[in-house]
Amino acid sequence: MTFKPAQWPRKMRSQEWYGGTSRDNIYHRGWLKNQGYPDDLFDGRPVIGILNTWSELTPCNGHLRELAEKVKAGIWEAGGFPLEVPVFSASENTFRPTAMMYRNLAALAVEETMRAQPIDGAVLLVGCDKTTPSLIMGAASTDLPSIVVTGGPMLNGWFRGERVGSGTALWQMSEDIKAGKMSKEDFLEAEQAMSRSSGTCNTMGTASTMASMAEALGMALSGNAAIPGVDARRRVMAQHSGRRIVQMVKDDLKPSDVMTRDAFENAIRVNGAIGGSTNAVIHLMAIAGRVGIDLTLDDWDRLGRDIPTIVNLMPSGKYLMEEFFYAGGLPVVIKRLGEAGMLHKEALTVSGLGVWDEVKDARNWNEDVILPADKALAQQGGIAVLRGNLAPQGAVLKPSAASPSLMNHRGRAVVFEDIDDYKAKIVRDDLDIDETCVMVLKNCGPRGYPGMAEVGNMGLPPKVLKKGITDMVRISDARMSGTAYGTVVLHTSPEAARGGPLAIVRDGDMIEMDVANRRLHLDIPEAELQTRLDAWQPEDTRPASGYAQMFHDHVQGAETGADFDFLVGNRGSDVPKDSH
Repeated sequence: MTFKPAQWPRKMRSQEWYGGTSRDNIYHRGWLKNQGYPDDLFDGRPVIGILNTWSELTPCNGHLRELAEKVKAGIWEAGGFPLEVPVFSASENTFRPTAMMYRNLAALAVEETMRAQPIDGAVLLVGCDKTTPSLIMGAASTDLPSIVVTGGPMLNGWFRGERVGSGTALWQMSEDIKAGKMSKEDFLEAEQAMSRSSGTCNTMGTASTMASMAEALGMALSGNAAIPGVDARRRVMAQHSGRRIVQMVKDDLKPSDVMTRDAFENAIRVNGAIGGSTNAVIHLMAIAGRVGIDLTLDDWDRLGRDIPTIVNLMPSGKYLMEEFFYAGGLPVVIKRLGEAGMLHKEALTVSGLGVWDEVKDARNWNEDVILPADKALAQQGGIAVLRGNLAPQGAVLKPSAASPSLMNHRGRAVVFEDIDDYKAKIVRDDLDIDETCVMVLKNCGPRGYPGMAEVGNMGLPPKVLKKGITDMVRISDARMSGTAYGTVVLHTSPEAARGGPLAIVRDGDMIEMDVANRRLHLDIPEAELQTRLDAWQPEDTRPASGYAQMFHDHVQGAETGADFDFLVGNRGSDVPKDSH
């Protein structure tokens, strides 16, 4: 750790708005007083923005208004001035065409909210999948002191004596419907069991993965990731975080001090150990781009390859986030990595301490939930990055969620040109497909969908499911829900809509996948491959106007995080000129 706290007291950024007796100062200060704030709140104490992604249309974040009150209490106690600010909330459950299309818009809105308003630091109050990376991206670009508080996962779901993992159970049961193993009536009854409390998905889906990534990066207090949303300790965590952000502002402890290369390497390894979502790849790459860290897919493969997956949670294992918390949560996992020599122990956290100091005394209270390394779900967890003539810029696969028997596979391609083509064909009895085939889905990447939707875990055809088959090799330029599972190759780059090799795959082509050797190969002569690529013509899918057009024109590829080209980097928090 090389961080040296700033001297206190010093002039706060918010004093550009509130300090002094000029007409402009009185304009800013006087209007805010209409809410009943006394004079001494404007005396130079830290003004903390609570950036709240609460929305009734973002169910995972529906309890964040109550949590914000605990954050406020902590800020008041520490001598700060809390102001709650609603920010863009991209809901995984409701946004169309996909919440991923709006992550960058949310990050842009958050960045400008932080820069343009009189705050000295921020509490990032997040939960649902895209709210966590978007707020961290915005905070990284302004580099104002910031701390993450997540809303926490839902309590376990239960249906007829069995755990029901939100998302994971949905995929499983929908396949059982198509296979004739479950009735619609039972499916509707199970729906009531999937989401029985406030909070995010209770599996190790993207929300819990990104909460874990925030903690592993050092951007949240130790233990934040796993506390259930309705547990009283979640409120305590929020209040402690409110207290802490005030001291962070006094010390001038910024995201760039915390999110170093060492921090990202720690997070990648943690993701492997927890069996985290493939979505973490694309989000951490985008966050790294905002703080100027050159993080690549090769880093993901190198750092995660030898990490055993020791967290026994759905979709890779059998338990849920509630049990993970009771077992000791993420500090136990980070401690294990440290003991194995796989942790940068001095990496700074928002607590002001190194990560090892935060976790060295953690204890594992359930070794069936957080497994010993010799009983890991996968000895080589992490994220496998595949390359070859089908994915020259890379593709990803989650080994802990895949079938070992399919990790080295050669099969005949069955091609779907886009998601509508897939939906039309997959239910047909005359579809020429069996379990040895490789399902290929095109035009679902960042530009192609648009937005890179979570459609990569294509449901299998009913004719295959009825044979008792539950997994096949699937390849696309799309993403997959963190709650999903299967031998699924994702983020294939360049995407089909940009003329990547995926675009020219035809029915009947043979595809070879060798995960151990990180190879993904379209088995056609090189001359034929080049002839097809030369003949490929892009479709004119550019929207006529609006945000969708901006997205189309500026979104980068999945291999670098799918951020906007003009948002990469840190633009700082310089106070804008006053127009009054």
